[in-house]
Amino acid sequence: MSQYILEMVDVVKIFPGVKAVRGVTLKVKPGTVHGLMGENGAGKSTLMKCLIGIYEMTAGKIILNGNEVQIKDTISALSLGISMIHQELNVVTERSVAENIWLGREPLKNGFMVDHKKMKRNTLDLLKRLHMDINPDETMRNLTVAKTQMVEIAKAVSFNADIVIMDEPTSALTTTETQQLFRIIENLKKKGVTIIYISHKMDEIFQICDEITVLRDGEHVRSDSASNLNINKLISLMVGRELTEMFPKIDCEIGEPILKVENLSSGKDFSNISFELNRGEILGLAGLVGSGRTEIVETIFGLRPKTEGRVYINGEEVDIRGPYDALENGIALLTEDRKKTGIIPVLSVKDNTVISNLKRYVEGITLNHKKIKLDTEEYIKKLNVKTADLETAIQNLSGGNQQKVLVARALLTAPDILIVDEPTRGIDVGAKAEIHSLITKLAAQGKGVIMISSEMPEVLGMSDRILTMHEGKMTGIIDRHDANQEVVMKYISDGYKNKEENNE
Repeated sequence: MSQYILEMVDVVKIFPGVKAVRGVTLKVKPGTVHGLMGENGAGKSTLMKCLIGIYEMTAGKIILNGNEVQIKDTISALSLGISMIHQELNVVTERSVAENIWLGREPLKNGFMVDHKKMKRNTLDLLKRLHMDINPDETMRNLTVAKTQMVEIAKAVSFNADIVIMDEPTSALTTTETQQLFRIIENLKKKGVTIIYISHKMDEIFQICDEITVLRDGEHVRSDSASNLNINKLISLMVGRELTEMFPKIDCEIGEPILKVENLSSGKDFSNISFELNRGEILGLAGLVGSGRTEIVETIFGLRPKTEGRVYINGEEVDIRGPYDALENGIALLTEDRKKTGIIPVLSVKDNTVISNLKRYVEGITLNHKKIKLDTEEYIKKLNVKTADLETAIQNLSGGNQQKVLVARALLTAPDILIVDEPTRGIDVGAKAEIHSLITKLAAQGKGVIMISSEMPEVLGMSDRILTMHEGKMTGIIDRHDANQEVVMKYISDGYKNKEENNE
């Protein structure tokens, strides 16, 4: 009997023009959490998609419990006891939570009619077992990104698989929800379930993983016990170099206000928000999921209507009713959910890069395609986007490389005010440092940057000041030198409530 539940041996996967996986061998022990690490484009997701049957291997073999198996599609993978939580959320937005969880496996009555009552009961039982407070009847499009992620986790667990692949499962989760997931993982381990865990969050890897395999440029670099590695060694294995400056923040000269917001409100989402953004400044927005962070920047950008308040740019009041007005006033926005509100999947890398700035290329009644190509090449090189060529459909890129293209799109509009909502979600450590460097260089050029992040080290490491939110209310603005994790957490969790109570 093999000591491994899973062996992927000499796996090769070739796409047109790209050798994504180059003879990788992965061996996983039963009942363990096995971390799979590497930069974006290292081949992690591709390797797992070969295991789950989404991709057909070019070469190699898969061995389960000592027996070689053929996995031709996801159905055969599920029949062999393998399920996967994908990095990019794949849900039917107009259907309910219950319908999404049991899609294709709906309980039937009379042999052909969907038994909706039983499906709801099954969903309630599953969600209760996982301690998830989600309404089974809620339509998926009404859920936050975090709740959607939790539904995907519940769905993967519902298959009762022997091996569960988790690809960036906490990218949209709060600290509390992440700890809830870790408890789910611990319970699965106790039942003998094996977890293959992909994440760019180093603290998570060392908190829950028993063993770690590192890939780089599609090749196997090292497999070892987590206890034999540390964060610095792991980063070095992933990027092939020492990464000493995760947050390359430089002290920029802070100039005059470029953006001023007065008493801004939008329905029940948030109210009475006032702040200034100065040239050369990175203003962090911190708050728990549902605090109103994203809604504020969407209102400034014109994606949602304001119910009251004023917005000034360079001292003049502006009326921004939609994204076009925002772009005309020198504001660019990198949205929170790259799949839902960012990329256009079927279009090429080139088209996705320039689509917000097409007027730059208009010459008469035609577009200057040579300039489009040159500009795209410049930003693809600057951001180190891994793609076969500029005409590759963006949906074929890894999630992190898709994010880099969206950053390029925002930068290409040459904004004076750049708003980035979770700019490094699902991005590896090397790419994070690159994006952080770009953001701080923009500030050094006199631009104003608003940055939303759920990662506390990122907020603390990059921000000159931090605006804190709690349940739609602004609870304070903290200077960089006065900010630490404890102070910020107080302001975004119960700080506002405590402040109100003290004022009574």
